Amino acid sequence: MRDFKEGSLTFRFPEGMRVFKYDDSTFYRKQFHAAFGGNKALDFILMEKGQTWLMEVKDYRGRTRTKALDLADELAFKVRDTLAGLTVAQNTASNGEEKELAALALAKKGFRIVLHLEQAKNHSKLFPQAVDPANLLIKMKQKLKTIDPHPRIVNQARLKTELPWDALD
Repeated sequence: MRDFKEGSLTFRFPEGMRVFKYDDSTFYRKQFHAAFGGNKALDFILMEKGQTWLMEVKDYRGRTRTKALDLADELAFKVRDTLAGLTVAQNTASNGEEKELAALALAKKGFRIVLHLEQAKNHSKLFPQAVDPANLLIKMKQKLKTIDPHPRIVNQARLKTELPWDALD
């Protein structure tokens, strides 16, 4: 197992899975972030067998969502910009490993989208959830259907039963 940090979470991925921490990559930070007036980036690109997972991590356990942009829209923009970035990176990334990972991610037969969403377990009317996962999933399916008609929303509890990696505090 290999560990990667994102915020206060540590993700543990199986040995056979290739992991590209795209938003921290040299390519994204130095070459692509500011291109075309600015681009967004997903947190992780995960490659296994015949598919590539595009993963964004949001942790609202200690705070509320303050962005005016709808989370489904934000995710759609990040998916679009990340796929564009990977297309460019496979040819022009200055880091050889990042160039190889981008090419590998794009060579897989399909893309899967997963949002890792952590929220307070004990929410109330006074302290509601930052995001309603059921409504968010409907919006994600509408906006992302051409790339993945069945995107997923997971958290630490659901991750263990659904996907081959784990998330720890």
